[in-house]
Amino acid sequence: MAPVKILIGDDHRIVREGLKQVLADAPDIEVVAEAETGPDILERALALGGDKGLSAVLLDIALPGRDGLDVLQALKKSWPRLPVLMLSTYPEKQYAVRCIKLGAAGYLNKSAHSDDMIAAVRKVAAGGLYVSAVAAEALASAMGSSAARAGASGTESLSHREHQVYRLLSTGKSVGEIGAQLGLASNTVSTYRLRILEKIGTKNDVELALHAERHRQTTSGG
Repeated sequence: MAPVKILIGDDHRIVREGLKQVLADAPDIEVVAEAETGPDILERALALGGDKGLSAVLLDIALPGRDGLDVLQALKKSWPRLPVLMLSTYPEKQYAVRCIKLGAAGYLNKSAHSDDMIAAVRKVAAGGLYVSAVAAEALASAMGSSAARAGASGTESLSHREHQVYRLLSTGKSVGEIGAQLGLASNTVSTYRLRILEKIGTKNDVELALHAERHRQTTSGG
């Protein structure tokens, strides 16, 4: 049986080492490469031949150089059949649906049990979709009416790029810093910021940060 060949993309060395240690317990899984920035992940995937040399990619959302969701889209554009399992500390209810809509084969919180991690890797590498019970509930809710979703959280109405800017604004980054990270002009980021404030019903960055924190608290429970 051919080994399951994995590329790990995460900017924290301790996380990469932890993942490698967990996956080392599975004799059928082999970590063949790792990278810590968005551009490096794409370069490694290309060097390994994409879906010809890899069984799956484990990908963090928050990455330097290029956002993990952008990397996900780039990977799926180049190799549509290459499974990408998103790993993050962000609440599943808030991010799982967005990731899967962008082509991810699954979403797993970094705090997941090692058995769940191995099971998730095996499932997506075999062509399946891996979602936890929490993520499955979020997916089911996402299939409801758009009005109901908007009522639950204004973030549901944000576009992919707006959501990226929203997440970075909520961490206290400036317009200039966000522009540098996402490769956008500052005035473009400012335009996104105004749209975001309008869509989620906040007046300034302080209210936006409070909104994000409340949403994290309500989506991380249960």
